Amino acid sequence: MMAEKLNVELREDFGKGAARRLRAEQRIPAVLYGHGEAPLHLSLPNHETALAARNPNALLELALADGTQHLALIKEIQRHPLQRSLTHLDLITVRRGEKVEVDIPVILSGDPVAPAIAMVDLQTITLSVDALRVPEHIEISVEEAEDGYQLFAGDVILPGDAELVTDAEILVASVAMPRIEVEPEESEEDAEESAEESSEESEEDAEKE
Repeated sequence: MMAEKLNVELREDFGKGAARRLRAEQRIPAVLYGHGEAPLHLSLPNHETALAARNPNALLELALADGTQHLALIKEIQRHPLQRSLTHLDLITVRRGEKVEVDIPVILSGDPVAPAIAMVDLQTITLSVDALRVPEHIEISVEEAEDGYQLFAGDVILPGDAELVTDAEILVASVAMPRIEVEPEESEEDAEESAEESSEESEEDAEKE
C-alpha cells in the first residue's frame, strides 16, 4: 500500500477556539501518538487529508518542516455532524515491518441465484496485518450463491500474511429469500363492522343535507 504524503505542521495552540481558527485556514487539527512517545499535535492540509481519509485505513507519510517524517495510520476520524467535513484526526505511529490491528470493511461481489438476495451481516473484520500492507477492503463473492448460503469469519480468504482477530464463528455474509409482508385478511366480522360504520356515516351525512 502506497503511503499518502502530507506536509504537516506542529501546533502549539489548543482548545476549540484554536481548532476553529485552524479550520478557517483550511487546515485540520490532529494528534499523533504511539510507541510510548509523547503525542505530537499537528495541523494537516484540509484537501489532501480529506482525499486520503476516503480510505479509513490509509497509510500516511507525515513530513515536518525540519525534515522529520512519521508513518501513521488513521485511528479515528471526527466529522462535522451536518457538513460531514473533517474536524479532527487521531493518528497512530507505525513502523515498517510491524503488525497492527485494523478493522477492514467487507464488500460483496457477484449476484446470488435469483430471487435470493445477499446481505453483509458483519460490516468490518478485524485483522492483524503488516502496517504497510493494510487492505482497503475484504471482498466476498456471492456469485451463484443459493438461499441458505452463509460465510463465517473463519471461512474468509485473508490477504497475504494477515491474521484473523475477529471471532471465527461470527457470521459475515449470507444469502436468503426476500421477505414478503402479507397484509392480514379482513375477517367477516371486521368486514361487517366496516360496512355498518360506513352505512351510519352515510345516514348522518344525509340527515345534515
